Amino acid sequence: MSESDADALLVERVKLGDVRAFEMLVVKYQRRIERLIGRMVRDVDLVQDIAQESFIRAYRALPQFRGESAFYTWLYRIAVNTAKKALMDMKRDPLVSESALRSDDESDETSRVENELSDGETPEALLASKEVAAAVNAAIEALSDDLRQAITLREIEGLSYEEIAELMNCPIGTVRSRIFRAREAIAARLRPLLDTRGGERW
Repeated sequence: MSESDADALLVERVKLGDVRAFEMLVVKYQRRIERLIGRMVRDVDLVQDIAQESFIRAYRALPQFRGESAFYTWLYRIAVNTAKKALMDMKRDPLVSESALRSDDESDETSRVENELSDGETPEALLASKEVAAAVNAAIEALSDDLRQAITLREIEGLSYEEIAELMNCPIGTVRSRIFRAREAIAARLRPLLDTRGGERW
């Protein structure tokens, strides 16, 4: 049984009043949704709140879910919209906005990439991986929203081009172009560190 078929069965059980089925969906997707929101919202303290709000909205809207797209695609859109609303609210509330600006989760972001890049066997390797991780994170942060979203979905979430096209509501050709441009921008930031040849991409 595919992931989307398993999700569809759980969704049907939720619609029939099985709350535990929805809890299973939350457990399955909570980390992915929090990771997604963490890429959009820089205030670490808000990430879990926004994720929780996203799942509450999804639960309330589930009776209207017709299964025309995969459940995660639908949930992803709700999470993105909830995060965008939270960002708008932060701009209206200077106190919240200030705490978001003061928030320092760079080290968390860096360590996340570090763990994927290297076990840091020697001090030199550890230092190099920290520099690379910081450069990758800085390069991703510097991308426009559409490029950052596309590269995050591809390289971090591991979604296919078709899934990304559906999530971002654009043609596959546009997705390929955005991912290519994002990789080029990241590679440009990494070249001085890795001393790679001009034509190579990470």
